[in-house]
Amino acid sequence: MSINGIMNSVSAPVQETYSQKTNTKSNSTNTDNKTSQSNDTAAVYEPSSTVTKDAVKATKNNYKQNTALVEKLKADQEQRTAQFRQMVESMLTKQGKTFQNADSMWKILASGNFTVDRATALQAQKDIADDGYWGVEQTSDRILSFAEALSGGDPEKMEKMRAAFIKGYKQATGAWGRDLPDISSKTYDAVMKKFDDYASKNKEDDSVTELEK
Repeated sequence: MSINGIMNSVSAPVQETYSQKTNTKSNSTNTDNKTSQSNDTAAVYEPSSTVTKDAVKATKNNYKQNTALVEKLKADQEQRTAQFRQMVESMLTKQGKTFQNADSMWKILASGNFTVDRATALQAQKDIADDGYWGVEQTSDRILSFAEALSGGDPEKMEKMRAAFIKGYKQATGAWGRDLPDISSKTYDAVMKKFDDYASKNKEDDSVTELEK
C-alpha cells in the first residue's frame, strides 16, 4: 500500500470520528440550551392573584376588639364626666339644690331652676363650642370611635352599636325629663350620619373586593 493509501485510510475514520464528535457536541449544546430555556421558564415567578386576594379578604374579615383603645376612651370619658359632675355638684350645692343620683341631677339642670356663676358658664361655653370636648363633632367622633373599637370594625356588630346608641339616647331623654337640648339632637344626627357613612364605605369596599375576584 502506498503512503497515500495509508494516509487516506487513516484520515477517513479520523474525519468521520471528528464529524461525529462535532455533531454530538452540537446536539449536546442544543440540549443544554433547551434545558437552560426550560429552567429559565420554570424560574419565572408569576404572583398568584388568587392567594393575594384570599389573604387580603382573610385579613379584612379578621375583626377584633381594640381593647387598648376602648380602655383609653373609657378612661378619658370617665375623667371628663367626673370633672363635669363635680362642677355641677359644686354649683348646685352652693345654691342649696340637692339630688340623690345622676337622674335627679339632670332633671334639675333640665328645669333651669338654678343660676350659673361666671367661671362655670365660661367653662361650659368652652366645652360645648364647635371645637370643644362636649361639642357636636368631638362627641360624635368619640361615640363612633368607641363603637369601632368595641366591634373591631365588624359591620354587623357596628349596627348593634348603632342600636345601642339609639337606646342610650332615649334613656338620656328619659333622665332629662323632656326633649334634650339642641346640641344633643345635633350630636344624635351627627352620630347617625357617621354610622351611615361607615356602612356605606364598607359596602363599597366589599363591592371592590367582589370585582377583583
